[in-house]
Amino acid sequence: MSTDFERMLSDMRYTIPDYYQHFRCAADRCEDTCCAGWQIAIDGRSLRRYARIRGRMGRKLRKSIHWNRAVFRQKEGKRCAFLDEDNLCHMYAELGKNSLCRTCRLYPRHIEEFEGVREITLSLSCPAVAKILMNRREPVAYLSYEKEGEESYGDFDLLLYSVLADAREVVLDLLKNRALPVEQREEQMLSLADAVQKRHTDGMLFSCQELFCAYGNGEGTLAAAWEADGRRIRARLPFMMKLFSCLDTLELLLEDWKNCLDETRAFLHMGTADSYAGICLEFGTWLKERMPEWEIQAEQLLVYFIFTYFCGAAYDGRISAKAKLAAVSRMVIEEMLMARWMKNEKMLDSEDVIETVYRYSREIEHSDKNLERMERIMEIVPANLTSYVSGFVPPYTV
Repeated sequence: MSTDFERMLSDMRYTIPDYYQHFRCAADRCEDTCCAGWQIAIDGRSLRRYARIRGRMGRKLRKSIHWNRAVFRQKEGKRCAFLDEDNLCHMYAELGKNSLCRTCRLYPRHIEEFEGVREITLSLSCPAVAKILMNRREPVAYLSYEKEGEESYGDFDLLLYSVLADAREVVLDLLKNRALPVEQREEQMLSLADAVQKRHTDGMLFSCQELFCAYGNGEGTLAAAWEADGRRIRARLPFMMKLFSCLDTLELLLEDWKNCLDETRAFLHMGTADSYAGICLEFGTWLKERMPEWEIQAEQLLVYFIFTYFCGAAYDGRISAKAKLAAVSRMVIEEMLMARWMKNEKMLDSEDVIETVYRYSREIEHSDKNLERMERIMEIVPANLTSYVSGFVPPYTV
């Protein structure tokens, strides 16, 4: 009979967001189907199963798969060969849910695995998920449960993961502290991540607990950075111009993404620093008066990116870069919303927010090359610069 300790070692802990069970696929009602625009990879097990299917569906499968590349072929408009005119999956209709490959079966679930831990989130690239999170007003909580099963992760750095998990808890608490403006919470996040990064680099991870206590007690704020004036907003323009130039270098997954980048540049980045600062201040005032929920939506975005990716630094050591990517993701989405606001004659609604969020997520999160490239870029962006240019809401003046 195994001991309690042995049973504990054999358990795998699963963590999910508390809105996980609220997700329902919109299927043919989805405004932007996940079965078009990007290639769907087929896992080896499904590929072998498809090769054994006979009859009419077997013939269609053989014609509808790039067997050497292990992806489904696409029709006009980059639509999956099995996506019908009503935006429903023909394979699902004919062969049932179990016929789907792993990619289709799991999406929009995103899984991060560590030793003894499996964290499952719902990707913002799905319009239905973006709608759930952007319409949510309560802070997000994460629920854990255990199931039997153990997996080995070789040279996994358990100490670093343990420190990162503790750091993430502190960061999430900071981000959900609604007594402070979201930009200030973001600065605390960046400051703490940078401090943990330095301790990791210097081989001083054991000293992080006192750091967490300090931030948990409110001693980790960046008061000096909040003595901001028009210089802060003017500095944002060259930063955003360079950032959008970097976005141009990423792998393009959907053609309309380039139009989103070009639209933002056309409405915001063609003028002077003063004209840009004026737009920022007017937009910040409009958000505060007409769309105050953006403060909560920005929090949800930061919490999502931190929970999903921060502990992944256990594999690559890019602690600060992952925090900066969360901040920059929020900033890019905000920048695109500001351009959309200009285009819409200074109006926005919740659908604009949801669409911008899932479009950004599709381009950045669904390409390993793009995530890697963005984190590499974040490594050379000073944390204080990211925080310095992040906010432009009143009472700042030019």
